[in-house]
Amino acid sequence: MPAPLLITADQVNCLIHAYFLDSGFQHSAFAIRMEGRLDQSPHIKKHIPRGELIELLSKALLYSEVEAHWKGDELSTNCSVPFSLLDPHACSLQPHSSTNNIREPSAAKVNGDTAGKRKATTPSEDARAEKRARKEQDEKDAQMNVDGAPTPKPKPKDAKSDPPQALQEPPTKKLKHKPSVVGARPGAVRFLLAHKTEVFVVAWNPATKGQLVSGSRDAVVNYWAVPSGPNNDHTAPIQPTLTLPDLTLDSQADLTALNWNHDGSLVAIGSYDSILRICTASGETYFKDSHHKGPIFAAQFSPSGQWIATASLDCTSCVWDVKQKRIHRQYRSHGDACCLDVEWLDDSTFASCGADKVVHILSLTATGPLHTLEGHAGEINSVKCNPSRTRLASCADDGTARIWNIENVHSEKALPPPVILSGHQQCLTSIEWCPVTAPGEPELVATASFDATARLWDTVTGACTKVFADHTKHVYAVTFSPDGRHLVTGGGDGSLIVYEVKATIQSKEKKWSWYTGEKSGIFEIDWQSWGNTSLIALALERQMVAIVDPGKVPALQSS
Repeated sequence: MPAPLLITADQVNCLIHAYFLDSGFQHSAFAIRMEGRLDQSPHIKKHIPRGELIELLSKALLYSEVEAHWKGDELSTNCSVPFSLLDPHACSLQPHSSTNNIREPSAAKVNGDTAGKRKATTPSEDARAEKRARKEQDEKDAQMNVDGAPTPKPKPKDAKSDPPQALQEPPTKKLKHKPSVVGARPGAVRFLLAHKTEVFVVAWNPATKGQLVSGSRDAVVNYWAVPSGPNNDHTAPIQPTLTLPDLTLDSQADLTALNWNHDGSLVAIGSYDSILRICTASGETYFKDSHHKGPIFAAQFSPSGQWIATASLDCTSCVWDVKQKRIHRQYRSHGDACCLDVEWLDDSTFASCGADKVVHILSLTATGPLHTLEGHAGEINSVKCNPSRTRLASCADDGTARIWNIENVHSEKALPPPVILSGHQQCLTSIEWCPVTAPGEPELVATASFDATARLWDTVTGACTKVFADHTKHVYAVTFSPDGRHLVTGGGDGSLIVYEVKATIQSKEKKWSWYTGEKSGIFEIDWQSWGNTSLIALALERQMVAIVDPGKVPALQSS
């Protein structure tokens, strides 16, 4: 007789844990990992392909369909009623029969109701949420493509029924541009290939030309010296100058944050293993601390580099004294809600945001928040200060961003009401200020969203000046060039798209784009300049870092 089917609660928990991570439900993933004691599971270190739970459920539905429609010795294929995971199938071939359409409950049940932990509707197999995608082993997509003049894509249809919080992925559309190397000179795009898992974070050293650090899911940090200029050999492979392998033995040790101090002498490393690490530019460990009891989502040096602030899933933010190598203070202002991001306003004041839907303005000396900024209706994912440190931008799962006037942040008077940026159909993943504003012009911010679009906003009036609808999946990253002339976006569809900021207000045409291949999301983008040299680093799902040299892309030089 055939071997019996074996399904254990531990296996199911590991599948659900992987699904939560794939979908960006970090808090739910942490909860099931702790409550299910998955750190002790023999399955937790196994590679679970992205969307495995959805694939298994889809196959189960197919089996149920065959079971319900098998009549005699043949399969009826003209039933018009779809199958659902939760609803009994009312077969259109038997409109007057109900007893045949009700399935008996399975003998194997898992105690407990997880419905309350769902943050959004379940994505379909072809629409998997990829806020934090896993590696898809499919070598047929290995070819990398550069596109200089793609045909603009039509805008996606407006989502009429999905609320802003829904994390369903937009319908997949085929890329309009064909694989080519048009629009860029040789060496315009190079690849750094030392990582063995998805690369989540990249950061250029602001002071040392071409020095880059990158971090991946397996807790490996690589230091790179990226050559630039007309005389370097673009065919020569680039090897890491230094590798910090296996920073932790924790099975869940994704690197989540990399941040250099202002003079490029130290880099802060945030990780899922809850440990803050600070390393020197040469890779030596300067300081590490395990004060947090949950994954660290953000780590940022203060403007002078004297302090570093962190945000953690343990519901706290912390500030460390960098010179003294010790914790200065831990803040529990978000109560039982996790802290998702931090941003320094000046060298003694910072903002923190979290799952409690508020932004707190905190001081190194005050006992409580100086101000609490309320109004968002969803978890706040990111906060960013403008270059003059007079306004703060926040973006959230409610599909909106807000611009807060913080000029009088140290006053006891309440801050003015925010300017609300509304228009996205799903949650926002990131927000960035344009680093340069011409005299007499309003400051601009760009937002990226799970609705497959990015937008450019006038922060004074709150008007959306441009919608960028060229991506076909979630947009994870958005940033400006250091001179403020270009806006670049990257998403789950594997496309990097560069726009000219001024031209986009009147034009719909893309400036330049590059395609990495299917199932190769771009998780983070860092564009840095040193004098006349400018380079773009991309953290890729396909276990590598891509380097784009704008100086070798004529389309980016003609504006």
